[in-house]
Amino acid sequence: MPVANYETYCKMLDRAQENHFAYPAINVTSLATANAVLKGLAESRSDGIIQVSTGGAAFASGTSVKDMALGAISIAEHVHRAAERYDIYVALHTDHCQAHVLDDFMIPLIEETEKRRAAGQTNLFNSHMFDGSALPLDENLDIAVSLLERCHRNQLILEVEAGVVGGEEDGVSGEGAPAEKLYTTSEDMLEVARRLNAVEGARYLFAATFGNVHGVYKPGHVKLEPTILKNGQEAVEKAYGKDARFYLVFHGGSGSSLEEIHETLDYGVVKMNIDTDTQYAFTRPIADHMLKNYDGVIKVDGEVGNKKTYDPRVYMKMAEGAMAARVKQAVQDLRGTGTTLFDV
Repeated sequence: MPVANYETYCKMLDRAQENHFAYPAINVTSLATANAVLKGLAESRSDGIIQVSTGGAAFASGTSVKDMALGAISIAEHVHRAAERYDIYVALHTDHCQAHVLDDFMIPLIEETEKRRAAGQTNLFNSHMFDGSALPLDENLDIAVSLLERCHRNQLILEVEAGVVGGEEDGVSGEGAPAEKLYTTSEDMLEVARRLNAVEGARYLFAATFGNVHGVYKPGHVKLEPTILKNGQEAVEKAYGKDARFYLVFHGGSGSSLEEIHETLDYGVVKMNIDTDTQYAFTRPIADHMLKNYDGVIKVDGEVGNKKTYDPRVYMKMAEGAMAARVKQAVQDLRGTGTTLFDV
């Protein structure tokens, strides 16, 4: 099925919120990793989100080019073609675009969608994330409102963040942030609702922070406080009504317990970003293959090696399968197995 259109993407998010499940949003950096996500989602009978970060997009354009917009467009165009072969819906999203790279990443991608729409074509991406968490909240929201207005005109959904996700992921760092910035307050959430809901009819996602940390940690290391989401949602509903409740995003989920993840789903999380765990899943079988076939992949002592072991297709196929399996686990953890709208 083609990449979801705006109406289908909105239905996906509505259905997730109503039924207390979430979509895995998997960061990809190549055609191989994008294919792994499609495979895992299809085998789970689940819709999902493929997303590209600034660093991942720069990598995808080639190490000699390092053009974020070009890399993102290249991956998106591949997904638009490949998704036609799967009986699920997938949405395309960009991740963690900070203010200083807006003109190099998000804005060119919105312009690309505007060109496509003017030519009668479908949108390139479904949604984009503006990460203004490093800015004062009023400045963050000033930029977010302007972006939301433009996105709304083009049937794009905007994701915003208030509060800082700790740790570091793909060059986006929350290291050294004051402890209080790791926890979005109800007052901040009320202000986000007030400012963004003023853009009538626009759809947006909100990444509130509740102690979540980017990176990989052993279970129990990250101290989450999911009740922050509950309290914020209740404050927003009391002030602005039930329809003002947020569609929440969970960043930095590695090391979180299944109980914590499920609690956030009950508070309105509809999208959970996954990168670290799928990176490891992709790399592990490659490492196994190299260690087990050292004499074949390396031309040792003048020998010729074994083409059947150093052909990249051999170990990349293993990597794709392992990453797809991790995507399936994510779908299951997020209560999404068998929920595709394709069957509805």
